Amino acid sequence: MLLNDNPALAGSATPPVPALSAATLAMIVLAILAPFLFYFDTARSIVEVWNSSETFAHGYIIAPISLWLIWRRRANFRALPPGPCWPALLLLLALGAGWLVARMGEVQVVQQYAFVAMLPVIALAILGRRLAGSLAFPLLFLLFAVPFGEIFIGPLIEFTADFTIWAVQATGIPVLRNGTHFELPTGNWSVVEACSGVRYLISSVTIGSLYAYLTYRSTLRRAVFIAASIVVPVIANGMRAYLIVMIGHTSNMELATGVDHLIYGWIFFGIVMFIMFWVGSYWRQDTDAESAALPPARAADATAPAAIAKMLLAVLAACALWPAFAYYSDRATHNPKPVALAPITLGGEAAGAFSSWVPSFMPADAGFNSVVQSQGGKPVALTILYYRNQTRDKALISSVNRLAAEKDPYHELGGAVRTEQIDGRTLTVRETRMRGATGTFLVWHWLRVDGHPVTNPYAGKLRQAAAKLMLRGDDGAAIMLSSPYSEDQEAARTALRAFLNTNLKAIDAALDTTAAN
Repeated sequence: MLLNDNPALAGSATPPVPALSAATLAMIVLAILAPFLFYFDTARSIVEVWNSSETFAHGYIIAPISLWLIWRRRANFRALPPGPCWPALLLLLALGAGWLVARMGEVQVVQQYAFVAMLPVIALAILGRRLAGSLAFPLLFLLFAVPFGEIFIGPLIEFTADFTIWAVQATGIPVLRNGTHFELPTGNWSVVEACSGVRYLISSVTIGSLYAYLTYRSTLRRAVFIAASIVVPVIANGMRAYLIVMIGHTSNMELATGVDHLIYGWIFFGIVMFIMFWVGSYWRQDTDAESAALPPARAADATAPAAIAKMLLAVLAACALWPAFAYYSDRATHNPKPVALAPITLGGEAAGAFSSWVPSFMPADAGFNSVVQSQGGKPVALTILYYRNQTRDKALISSVNRLAAEKDPYHELGGAVRTEQIDGRTLTVRETRMRGATGTFLVWHWLRVDGHPVTNPYAGKLRQAAAKLMLRGDDGAAIMLSSPYSEDQEAARTALRAFLNTNLKAIDAALDTTAAN
């Protein structure tokens, strides 16, 4: 039974609103839980990430915190009896459509956000604008359950490397930089994924948002504190990396070079967060005034249970529509034939491999590797990875697909997007400089999705989704060319350009033939 514990409502002239009936409460709960029934695989994928990554293990406590925040506002259910908001169905349908497009493109994080966002939208649809609006933060807080943040790892690594090297040089210590790797007189350092600070950032934003909601009433103060919870951990992580390097340097690499440097990192982060909350407490406001601002209680609408029942049926139908289409599309576009990459006859004499580098991609359905002598006598290696019937564990475009994994003997030195004129047509490629035990080499790489070359992974995902929505399947390939260089990168570019002028048509023809079979 929901009790009215709001003192502002005592003595109101309006008769007390009766507690929600069991049937009405059951319909509300069923409507909010509907996404778990129809999008169970997406919900499971969220939990799988929580289980597999310490970065997102906090996801388990998000729903309990949200329920606790709603319980703190339980008096709102008396002051603002539920009543359906039919326009919210359009937003629910839009989220379902977004989920469908993301599923066709195998963009897991967008599927997860669409799924979780359905929960507050359904609450809006079944509870109404006033009641759902009074619970806006507890409902939207559920979005923090989505394991999102890996997209920031690359930029955070670059910022941490820039900050650390700048700080070390400012201290008067000479540094030799090579990408995110750098050398000091006492030893070598590298800013890797674990040093990016993404864990600190995610934890800070989550805790900071909750703290701002519980501590302040002013929207401006809340926004400022949340902004601080974003900026402070990024800068603090740079300071943490600098201090660890200095500890290692001054101890002649005896301290802060193993597990202890992770321990130092969390201790430092804990101190920074404590200081941030302590400073923020000086501007705290009386949050009890929020509950006192509720409007007077009003009588419940006698037709509300029937309207809620109709909304429940509409919510179930809206949730079921998109998974039903996805099921139909999966069956219609699945190609049961094993992939046999069509033969490719390359122009040029066969040459020996100049490196042992292989791209760190998910296992492909078929592949091709060859090295030929290009014009000018420089070797060019061609690697093709072909994918069909893609899943989360076998995808052409994924954040885990990289030219070099974190612990590979090869690493990226940087790169850019280039536009080349090849055999009378314009081809855009992504150029990356690589270094390994055998020296440096240049890689030109691009993706081929639905018969079109792309270098932007987001554009590739959209093309893949469009192809599946049009029931054309999801065949795609990664094409990578590489050639060694010592100091003159232009010589390697000339070799790659000449190779493509001779062989691009043969490569495209082979991929077209493979896709048609």
